[in-house]
Amino acid sequence: MYSELPVASIVRRLGDSPRQRGSVTGETCPDLFELSDGSFAVIGTDRTEELDALLPDDAARATYERIVVITRETLVRAKRDIPDA
Repeated sequence: MYSELPVASIVRRLGDSPRQRGSVTGETCPDLFELSDGSFAVIGTDRTEELDALLPDDAARATYERIVVITRETLVRAKRDIPDA
């Protein structure tokens, strides 16, 4: 169950900060982080209701999972920091 997962801490941001990407406030924009357990955390717009029915047949999400959308620019700027393996 999701709530039983160990707590991971944020190790580093992937890519540029929201301010570096042009956010006026630098506070509420998509962001990507690498966690201490090797997984990644995404801050984005929850579009689960809109996109859930459009998932391909071989994709599924658990009830505790959300479909989160980030801008292309956020991911492209993070590419240099994403490990190859």
